[in-house]
Amino acid sequence: MPRPVLRLISGGAAVYQGGRTLDPSFQFLAHQARNRPSLTTLTPQEARAAVAEALAAVAPPREADVAVEALSAQGAQGPLEARAYRPTDQDPAAPVLVYAHMGGGVIGDLDTCDGFCSLLAKLGRCAVLSVDYRLAPEHRFPAGLEDVLAAFRWARDNADRFGAPVGAAAIGGDSIGGGFAAAVCQTLKREGALQPALQLLIYPAVDAASETPSMTIYADAFPLSRQLIEWFVGHYVGPGDDPADPRLSPLRAPHLSGLAPALIVTAGFDPLADQGEAYARRLLATGAPTIYRRHDSLAHGFTAYGGASPAADAACRQIGGLLREMIEGRRS
Repeated sequence: MPRPVLRLISGGAAVYQGGRTLDPSFQFLAHQARNRPSLTTLTPQEARAAVAEALAAVAPPREADVAVEALSAQGAQGPLEARAYRPTDQDPAAPVLVYAHMGGGVIGDLDTCDGFCSLLAKLGRCAVLSVDYRLAPEHRFPAGLEDVLAAFRWARDNADRFGAPVGAAAIGGDSIGGGFAAAVCQTLKREGALQPALQLLIYPAVDAASETPSMTIYADAFPLSRQLIEWFVGHYVGPGDDPADPRLSPLRAPHLSGLAPALIVTAGFDPLADQGEAYARRLLATGAPTIYRRHDSLAHGFTAYGGASPAADAACRQIGGLLREMIEGRRS
């Protein structure tokens, strides 16, 4: 529908907060969501089903010319369900990108990022391996992170299976998946291991105890509110865990030098907006090759809404193009 019509049926006026104007598509989606129960009133199992149903209605379709294969990847405690995406014009010199979906460590699955992963594969001209890590509260921190780390190592060691050079792997994710990706890079650094080819962090959750302005300004944002963040943390983080642990809060690591080149993308209407920007600034201060982009009019989770928001679709395609630029930049 035309943008004025979307605004008209979503309250009649533009949503303006923190110097930003919300995209009409997200304003409409937020208006519609008011009729549904908050995830915080549901059990994790109910929330998973509700989110899967809601996202199926707004998800972008898979890109053409991308082959998709269901397979098992190696997790920390056993096999993980995974999907490999390979474009028909795959660059044989590009690394395989291991990708972790959003969901606060509690919800989400391979379908959550299916269309977006196919887009990354097509525009990045690289193989993408999406992994379905263990979720809380059945498996609390650090289970999900350990699975993503194990899957990255497995993909790196088997990169040729995905048409990538031997040993060439990148790491990425959105929301908590972006936090996992940052923590994987930091873990490998502490171990003295080789860094990933690059890290792709999309509206990353990199500070479990954040008290930045965006947490207040966008406390009631859709689809991620501060209350929902607290619900996620309550299920994911155990009572004895320290929120300042860099595995939970990569932004709180004392030193960020020596990490992989980074592409960091944030959304404007997002309690986590300041975290991603702060992480980008710290990486830039170390001299690490870092690209930072913020999409002011979009909300957290926009990679899953490309089927309902032209602005989200355009942002996702920009990410794919930037990913391609970074891959090509590795050779120069």
